[in-house]
Amino acid sequence: MGVDSANLAALVGSRICHDLISPVGAINNGLELLGMSNSLEGPELELISDSVNNANARIRFFRVAFGAAGEQELGRMEIASVLGDVSKGARINYNWSSQEAAARRDVRMAFLAGLCLESALPYGGTIQILRSTDGWTVTGEGRKINVDENLWASLTTDAAEVEITPALVQFALLPAAAREADKQLSFNQSLEKISISF
Repeated sequence: MGVDSANLAALVGSRICHDLISPVGAINNGLELLGMSNSLEGPELELISDSVNNANARIRFFRVAFGAAGEQELGRMEIASVLGDVSKGARINYNWSSQEAAARRDVRMAFLAGLCLESALPYGGTIQILRSTDGWTVTGEGRKINVDENLWASLTTDAAEVEITPALVQFALLPAAAREADKQLSFNQSLEKISISF
């Protein structure tokens, strides 16, 4: 049984997200029942509900970003739902431009690129995912762009020596996903904008 490390990581990601989505959904259902029965009201219930909704949104996002890609397509409504939920009350607002379904592997790469861009937007901002006939461009805009040059160079070259921490694992997974899809990564940066294309 041969599984390379990138695919193994994707399988682990899929398993974790799959196993977490049901209990988090059950907690949310229980909160809705408590709210309907008026047995618990107030800011406490609202805080718990917001936290559960945020956890559910992140798990759905991570399931696409870190899970196994496969050959199936994801519909626009499903993608927009995931990005809409993950943007609610967050410092990063995601926008999806394509009106069509997209291959799961492309959506996965777009989400991984979005996570890379999140690391460069310490004060928050907007991440726009654009699809054209030439490929995909994921652009982040914010008040101040903060880029670790060696880390970002690791997206386009094997020569960059960087330490990948759990918070930066997307910088290791995105190039691996691009190689698997036979796509070339590139990035551009200005004072208030940074983009990744593939």
